Amino acid sequence: QMAFESHPHLRGSSISSSLPSIPGGKPAYSFHVSADGQMQPVPFPSDALVGTGIPRHARQLHTLAHGEVVCAVTISGSTQHVYTGGKGCVKVWDVGQPGAKTPVAQLDCLNRDNYIRSCKLLPDGRSLIVGGEASTLSIWDLAAPTPRIKAELTSSAPACYALAVSPDAKVCFSCCSDGNIVVWDLQNQTMVRQFQGHTDGASCIDISDYGTRLWTGGLDNTVRCWDLREGRQLQQHDFSSQIFSLGHCPNQDWLAVGMESSGVEVLHVRKPEKYQLHLHESCVLSLKFASCGRWFVSTGKDNLLNAWRTPYGASIFQSKESSSVLSCDISRNNKYIVTGSGDKKATVYEVVY
Repeated sequence: QMAFESHPHLRGSSISSSLPSIPGGKPAYSFHVSADGQMQPVPFPSDALVGTGIPRHARQLHTLAHGEVVCAVTISGSTQHVYTGGKGCVKVWDVGQPGAKTPVAQLDCLNRDNYIRSCKLLPDGRSLIVGGEASTLSIWDLAAPTPRIKAELTSSAPACYALAVSPDAKVCFSCCSDGNIVVWDLQNQTMVRQFQGHTDGASCIDISDYGTRLWTGGLDNTVRCWDLREGRQLQQHDFSSQIFSLGHCPNQDWLAVGMESSGVEVLHVRKPEKYQLHLHESCVLSLKFASCGRWFVSTGKDNLLNAWRTPYGASIFQSKESSSVLSCDISRNNKYIVTGSGDKKATVYEVVY
């Protein structure tokens, strides 16, 4: 109950009155669903919000005025640079220095009117892969004196909604608007295979189990798990809503899924149990785990950035922005969060412990 008491700002308006409330009359927002479908409010443990490595809050550090809606963001491993994807270009920002921000580079990709939907750094930080409303992915050499395109990968699908890169940086995966997941060999710049199963656009993706499994969510209301070594589908989870975002916990068997219906569900990937989290009031547009696995963030059309405790979803902090929050990333050292928003800017937060 303390977890609720310490969060007077949590509003229950998105929660239907049929959901049970916890003692003291506060509406519950986190529910455990057992294998037989029994739904119970979660009694949060005493260390839910005070454990080692659990943030206290997040402080806004920088506003990056991109100038177009920011559909994709990523932050470098050195936390020196932030990449913001908007219409027709990715802008590069040096956030290691204090003071007002102007981009240090602009990477023109796609056509001028086409939105970038995803950008991913390779682990060494020297290359950036960009995809969006085009059939072509571009790979940028960031180590060149001036960033330049070093390769382009073209698929038959008209758009790419999401990207992932294997831990060894040898393979890239693109979620296509036709539902296919294309696997690219980055060394030879060739298509290796396609995973086919989603009957509508594949919207989100994450890699688990040291790069051996792929999790994808789609506009066909399904989440699917693929075995990368055997090239086949292992699991399918059906939902009553389109899937907009997902993330696999780096060190535990939990998968967090963000839905068009405003819910966040955290599934156990080996057992039939899950948690349902109700704090967003509209579509959950992006989701990302901290590398420690102990917490994750989700962002929504309701202007909210929510930070949750893995897996049961105690609310660690909440930040309200001025517009829809379309994209997010957490730095590898878990010290910074960056979000991209509908009012044409990105925000860098410092995570305070």
